[in-house]
Amino acid sequence: MSLNILFVLIIVGGWLSGKISDKLGLSAILGMTLWGVALSFFFKDTFPPVLWQSAPFLKSLALIVILLRAGLGIEKKVLQKIGAPSIRMAFIPCLFESTAVIIICRYLLHFSWTEAGMMGFILAAVSPAVVVPSMLTLKQQGYGSKNETPTLILAGVSVENVIAITIFMIFLNFSRGGHIDLMQGAISIPYAIISGLIFGICSGIFFSWLFKRYFKEIRATEKMLLLLGFSVLLLQLGSHIHIAALLSVMTMGFILLEKAETAAHEIASKLSKIWVFAEIVLFVLVGMSVNAETVIKAGLAGLIVIIFGILFRSLGVMLALFRTKFSLKERAFCLIAYIPKATVQAALGAIPLLSGARNGETILSIAVLSICLTAPIGLLGIKYFAPKLLDLELN
Repeated sequence: MSLNILFVLIIVGGWLSGKISDKLGLSAILGMTLWGVALSFFFKDTFPPVLWQSAPFLKSLALIVILLRAGLGIEKKVLQKIGAPSIRMAFIPCLFESTAVIIICRYLLHFSWTEAGMMGFILAAVSPAVVVPSMLTLKQQGYGSKNETPTLILAGVSVENVIAITIFMIFLNFSRGGHIDLMQGAISIPYAIISGLIFGICSGIFFSWLFKRYFKEIRATEKMLLLLGFSVLLLQLGSHIHIAALLSVMTMGFILLEKAETAAHEIASKLSKIWVFAEIVLFVLVGMSVNAETVIKAGLAGLIVIIFGILFRSLGVMLALFRTKFSLKERAFCLIAYIPKATVQAALGAIPLLSGARNGETILSIAVLSICLTAPIGLLGIKYFAPKLLDLELN
């Protein structure tokens, strides 16, 4: 299959499947993902190699668009309003789920501790690609504005991914025979988060000055392109010096909204248009990365691991929101919004296998199964229960 034909199938087919899914009362994202699964099932052997070479970059670019939009949608006063619960939501559910998965993988599947650790933190990350666009849509529609529930979830999910990926890399190093330095492991997480915030704040301040100083000279589209280009470089830099680059990107958007509000609104408007394209590419590619044979291999044991982890994640969410202003309905919605997995699982699932882990194939199978199981359930749950569980404030 030529790259031209594949591109048309991804874009046009993804758009049509999203529209059909939306008309059926389902999420458009779900339709795009299923279209990607179908493409993989029927045409995988004919895909040109350049697709898989460029897929990581395309996914990263889509994530940058998502997180810039998230940052540009969070106001300082709103972040102050949700306060400590957002920090607890970033840590507690992730650690609850990962601990539960580690234990069950160790004693049910007889993984080594390092393999169980990798599995735990692969599964312990909610997908920003699924959750962030959904929360931005709810914010625009006015849902959950009383206690800023969508913003709480936005902030929690973004930091949670940093934690999960950082600890996964620590366990990966252990599995490769790296020296087990608990002090270094404990320091690496706050280092990644704090350095990511510092880079994001400094970058946001610089671009705020630039866009205010040359507001008329630099068009809105050019402002957006400058941010996207710089964010790509930031991700590349982050992989070398181990900072939370995705958190930097989101923080940069937050600072822009705070210090250059007019330019921020211009950029947010442009990014919302770019997202139409990026959304299709991202979710069709996620679907195309799903291997039916791999899902089947996960079997009942994989299903038990995933469900067990989600149950403990839910306990973590309830603990994080204990004695807060959030109502029972809002807490129930947070449980649902913290279910979907896709982005991190698609990115990290194959790494243990490629690194020579004895149970690497099982880890990959469970990671893929988690995408197939939780992404549709989470998407449908958010779409169906948001109007029922969140207050609506019309502008």
